[in-house]
This record gives sequence, structure tokens and C-alpha cells, in this order.
Amino acid sequence: MIKRRDFPILNKKINGQQMIYFDNAATAQKPLAVIQAMDKYYLQSNANVHRGLNPLAEEATQAYEAARIVVADFISATPTEVIFTRGATEGINLIARTWGETNLQAGDRIVLSLAEHHSNLVPWLQLKEKLGVELVYIPLKKNGELNLVAAKKLLALPRVKLLAITQASNVLGILNPLHSLLNIAHARHIISVVDAAQSITHFPVNVQQLGCDFLVFSGHKIWGPTGIGVLYGRQELLQKMPPFLGGGEMIGAVYQDHFTVNKLPHKFEAGTPPIAEAIGLAAAIQYVNKLGWQTIQAQEQKLTSYFLERLATLKFVKVLGRPRLLSQKLPVFSLLITGIHPHDAADLLGQEAIILRAGNHCTQPLHQFFSLSATLRASLSFYNTKAEIDIFIRKLKKLYRLWNNKDNS
Repeated sequence: MIKRRDFPILNKKINGQQMIYFDNAATAQKPLAVIQAMDKYYLQSNANVHRGLNPLAEEATQAYEAARIVVADFISATPTEVIFTRGATEGINLIARTWGETNLQAGDRIVLSLAEHHSNLVPWLQLKEKLGVELVYIPLKKNGELNLVAAKKLLALPRVKLLAITQASNVLGILNPLHSLLNIAHARHIISVVDAAQSITHFPVNVQQLGCDFLVFSGHKIWGPTGIGVLYGRQELLQKMPPFLGGGEMIGAVYQDHFTVNKLPHKFEAGTPPIAEAIGLAAAIQYVNKLGWQTIQAQEQKLTSYFLERLATLKFVKVLGRPRLLSQKLPVFSLLITGIHPHDAADLLGQEAIILRAGNHCTQPLHQFFSLSATLRASLSFYNTKAEIDIFIRKLKKLYRLWNNKDNS
């Protein structure tokens, strides 16, 4: 059962009005269970992990590694395949710097889509500058879906070594047909990287069923804390990759003229890790497991359908990206309001206590495809309500009416 009271921040008021939080694609709010788990660590178990031979350090280490097991079970991986990072961004950079720099050379190709977040674009552009690899992009259809015919042709090109693809667009809210693409990649021995930062919050993600080689996501988008993310990698690949950062914990032994590396997963976790954040992430996942994906998905499907239904009554609003099947649409909506710049709309609606996001959402190539500089994004989570959508629609009508009067004066 969904309990809004589990999320204290939802009671916040702005300018005397009840806050409506429609920016979940940027970061989701945290349930009390997450806040309490992190507080408990700092109040009762605060110590560094793996290094101290004392009861407090052992307690902290046990909690940290227990969190890794929770995460591994959540995505159907083994604990040694789960690397804690600062976020999805660091996870992709780790892959690019270690696997990429070791296995790619000038003339090799990386296949991406035009809908990628900059986090799944810039690290590969850096490899382009450093190594001379070529980036090729899967084009989009007019409705925002991937052009699968073109994708298959690109994956069949010579010297394609990597497919780096988002599971769901943070702008369009469209689910990509990953199984089809990953099957092709696997058959052609193309390494696959899946950006699950957006998808991980909406349905179960199973790395075994996907058959991907790498997968990344961020804790703060799945109702967990900021400053932590997860990199999943197939153990066979992780074993062969050089370490990402050097320092404590990632070493086996250090000598004056050489060093050896630690075993997985510690080989990729140099320095003091995000201990409290890992514990908080585990608490978030346990909250999701207790609530149940069936409950989450049922609520989000209702919200998606209702949001689109209400938007359809507004002739001055256009929704960017409309897949053929509603089941392929997440509750993420990028909007264009006739005559009102997205930044103005976000600012003015924010004064009305409605929290939205305006800009290019770290997807400039995608916006360039649509010949846009910015959009207004509303992204919902299971704790949002139809009543909040009604208020948003009412405020949007009011804004449009007042803006037009202003223009005419």
C-alpha cells in the first residue's frame, strides 16, 4: 500500500501552497526508511570498512557488504559483479577508462542512440578524442522511438565493438527495445553497456534476462541517497579490466616498484567508499521490495494515462515523444507550451509550488534532433496523485491565460 506519509518532504509548502513534486526523473524523494538507516549507521556504527580489526569496523563492514548483497539480488547479479560508484556517470566513465582504453583503438566503432544522456555520451566522445574511435548514432522516428531498421544496419557495420544505450529516455519517457538490440550485439560479439538510470525506478531490471555486459544506475533516482551508484559488470570482463583509481583498498600489495590489485569487487573501489550511502541504497531497495513492483507499476500506469488524458484537453501544450504503445511510456513528459519558454514556465509554476525541470536535461543532441533548445519536463513517481495532476493542469491554464494577457497589454 502506497503511503505518502513515508516521504516527509511531500508535506513541504512553498509560498503557503502544498508542494507538488514533479521532478522525479532528476532525483526521487527519500522514504523515512532510507533516512533512518543512514542515521542509524552514523549514530551506532560509524567506522571505516575492511581495514580495522575492531568491533566497530567489523560492524560497519558487515553492513556495507550486506548492502552489496541486497543490490546484487535486486538486479540478479552476484555480489562480486556489483561495484559501488558515485553514480551512473562514474560507472560509465569507469567502463570507458578501463575496458574502453584497453580494448578499443582508432577506427573501432561505438553505437549510441540520439536519445542518450550526456553521461552516456561525453565519456565516449573523450575516447574519440584520445583513441580515434568513431561514434555512430541510432536515429529516431518522428514520435521519438528508436529506428530499429537503422539500428540493425549500424550494428552490422565493420569494427563495431561497443553498444552503449539507455533503457529509457529521461526526456521522452520511452522504453527502448533492448532485448532485440542486445541479442544482435551478443550474436556479433559486441560489448553492451546499458544506462538504467531512468528505468531502474519503474520496473524490475534483471541483468541475466537482459544479457548485457555492463549496466549502471544511480541511487538517488530509486528513492535512495545521492552520491552512490552501481556498476554491474560481467565477472569475466571485470577480471580483465585494469583498476580505475589507485590508492587504498584497491590494492593487494604495494612495493617500491610495483603493486598488485585486490580481488573483485574491491579492485574498483579505491579509498573510503560511500558507506552510509550504500546502506541507504539498500534500505531504498528493501522499501521497493516491500511495496512491490506490481503496486508501483499499477499506480504509475494510472498516472501516465491520466496525465496524457488531461494534457490532451490543452490545445496549447504539445507532448514530445509519443510511442505507439502506452505500455512503452513511463510517467516522464517533456512539454512545449505555445508562446511560453520552458524556463519561464518552470519558474512561474515553481512559485505556485509545482516543482518541474526546464532545459535540455543533459540531452542536447536529442533536443537538436527536434530543433529545440529546451523543454519543460514533468516526471512523476508512485507517490504522486491524480489530484496533483488536476492542480497542475489548472495552474497551467492559469499561466497560459495570464501570459497571453501580458503579451497583449
